[in-house]
Amino acid sequence: MTEFKFTRQNRAPRTVGVLICVYAALLALVILFDAAWWLMALLALPTIPAIWDIAQNTSAGLVLDQNKLRWFTGTREAEIDRSDIDYVRFDTRWDFSVRVSLILRSGKRIRLPDESSPHHRDFEQVLQQAGFRIERHHFVTF
Repeated sequence: MTEFKFTRQNRAPRTVGVLICVYAALLALVILFDAAWWLMALLALPTIPAIWDIAQNTSAGLVLDQNKLRWFTGTREAEIDRSDIDYVRFDTRWDFSVRVSLILRSGKRIRLPDESSPHHRDFEQVLQQAGFRIERHHFVTF
């Protein structure tokens, strides 16, 4: 098997576009409808992590090679030997997002960070080609 690499930059045009739209909408509410500035500031608070990621230009991703599976996000990183992985579990949530978990031979579960994982269909194919057993569970709540 050849090495598989996936990397995602947080300073993506889509992220910047969404932030511009959010701030334009909040500014329009203040100017056109005389909305309370403090209320618009409260609505802007959830965007602070995205602004921080864009300013820091953080990245996330994973690397699968012959011996290890490594993943990273921001300043955090981890790795595990391929031989320690029993199977990979894909859980589809009610919001249609897919969470990826590594189930180890010891029974321990390690959830891969969402931002480190490629699209679930592509990732599933790569894992199957690498010889991993895959389990899919649809509409899991927890």
